[in-house]
Amino acid sequence: MLDLYPFAAPFIRLLDPETGHRLAIGALKRGLVPACGKFDDSVLRTTVWGRELPNPIGTAAGFDKNAEAVDAVHLLGFGFAEIGTVTPQPQRGNPKPRLFRLLADDAVINRMGFNNEGLEVVLARLKAASRKGIVAVNVGKNKDAEDAVADYVTGVSAAAELADFLVLNVSSPNTPGLRGLQKKSELGSLLEASIAARNGCSVPILVKVAPDLSDDELKDIAGTCLDVGIDGIVATNTTISRPDGLRDPNATQGGGLAGRPLFELSTRILHRLYELTDGKVPLVGVGGVSSGADAYAKIRAGASLVQLYSAMVFAGPNLVNRINRDLAALLHRDGFAGVKDAIGADHA
Repeated sequence: MLDLYPFAAPFIRLLDPETGHRLAIGALKRGLVPACGKFDDSVLRTTVWGRELPNPIGTAAGFDKNAEAVDAVHLLGFGFAEIGTVTPQPQRGNPKPRLFRLLADDAVINRMGFNNEGLEVVLARLKAASRKGIVAVNVGKNKDAEDAVADYVTGVSAAAELADFLVLNVSSPNTPGLRGLQKKSELGSLLEASIAARNGCSVPILVKVAPDLSDDELKDIAGTCLDVGIDGIVATNTTISRPDGLRDPNATQGGGLAGRPLFELSTRILHRLYELTDGKVPLVGVGGVSSGADAYAKIRAGASLVQLYSAMVFAGPNLVNRINRDLAALLHRDGFAGVKDAIGADHA
């Protein structure tokens, strides 16, 4: 299929980034973005938490915050989609402008602040969707919440029966105090309360961590996750650091950096978490993925699943099929029968 995105991209980039994103979601949900003819290879099929996926590549949280395009996302070739972050009450988020393209660096900075339509609206939309594939729900707390744990409990209990898995976002840099929930003194009680909030439902619960953690902090998080029996860890969210070599003037903007410059840092955190959990906790690798080789590196570092979002800003919706095609070729080249056989291969 002819990829029209290279022709449209220059015009899209004339728009404010947030406006461009809203138009993209609108086009997807109205069926104006043609299905890309999914690339399929049995080597890509995998099973995690008892869920069967056609491939391990999914959309990261932030792309479809309000569950407006979950069916269309699967038609693009993704193995799964993650909606959110969703908070109990609707939230406007931080003042605009709050999303910035770094064209010279294949990167994005955002300080969105969990803008979303709230649990009631988003989950009603998800319930009405035809559900063409696996859908995760990412939950967070409202900015003005007096009891953070209560907000996560509300999110988990409301979404448990609709989600294929849940992600607790405690690592966005754009909500004041949120990253403090990753501390050992806070994380255990949050995870235990969230697990209890499933009310007997077997939906897996994951926690999403930051890339800006010290090794001691990673040890605490890994130990806590093992102790409470969390089902998985998403590594990582965006970074507040600014790696050397950024060229775009927007690199000075405040917020979380995503895209290609995040790849090395997020993969290093992923690799370390696999070591610290001894491969016993499924990991989701996200941060800077823009090619099949990047996805393969995440899997070899320890990821059972891989997510992307920012790369589509620069490469368009056909990217996922190119990633799947190249990932399959790499798995075949190295003699792996499937994704599961390659997980953590760099640790052998």
